[in-house]
Amino acid sequence: MMSEFVVQLDGRAATEAELGPLAFAGYAHFTAMQVRGGGVRGLDLHLERLRNASAEMFGRAIPDERIRALLRTALADGPDDVSLTATVFGAAGEFTAADVEPRVLVRTGPPASGPAGPLALAAVEHERDLPAVKHVGEVGKTYHLRRAVARGFDDAAFVDRRRRFSEGTIWNLAFWDGSAVVWPRAAMLAGTTMGIVRRRLGALGVVQRDAEVTLDDVPDLAGAVVMNSWTPGVAVHRIEDAKLPDARDFLALLHRAHGDEPLTSP
Repeated sequence: MMSEFVVQLDGRAATEAELGPLAFAGYAHFTAMQVRGGGVRGLDLHLERLRNASAEMFGRAIPDERIRALLRTALADGPDDVSLTATVFGAAGEFTAADVEPRVLVRTGPPASGPAGPLALAAVEHERDLPAVKHVGEVGKTYHLRRAVARGFDDAAFVDRRRRFSEGTIWNLAFWDGSAVVWPRAAMLAGTTMGIVRRRLGALGVVQRDAEVTLDDVPDLAGAVVMNSWTPGVAVHRIEDAKLPDARDFLALLHRAHGDEPLTSP
């Protein structure tokens, strides 16, 4: 029977002894993707993310073909639709400058599509370390999510010290001004879904712009969404006390753009 759950280290089943130390490891980076029909949208963006992050954190990158081979091995005996996470880490662990070859842990699980929405977001001042890298061990994300939920919100949106929106806990943000898609200008992780949507909107001729967006700007916006590897858009109807209009056409546009991206087999 095919299993949605696979955990492989460097292309083979990981043992308990190998996984134990990783439970407390925090010096690693990863990419998360949804596999549909055995293919991935934006595979090139996932490979680029891993390549750049490895160069930043370890001073070297695992060749793309090696990563693709590990993904294929993990997917070989499973169902066509799964969630997949590929994590790159150093065997020497944390709190050391030892020069070691990065290793790759690939795990799969049930496919996901994200919440239905619409969501209410708390605005929280928070700036991630190494914002351009999708790294592990970020206690602040879960901490601020829990605090937001305790206040009656669904999740949190981060603002930097200049009061500019950057991203959400596990999301990118996108806004609609009535005629253009507005991407917040601040230090953030550029998500793979964000990259897919941006290039496909460009192909559709949709106007896009990068701009600094603050909480004061929210009442003048015509819509807002969050997006990540689960989905190209979940509607946001409120940020703090500022309400946002129902922007179904904006949401449909993002989903259409994402759907235009072809699935690529690893």
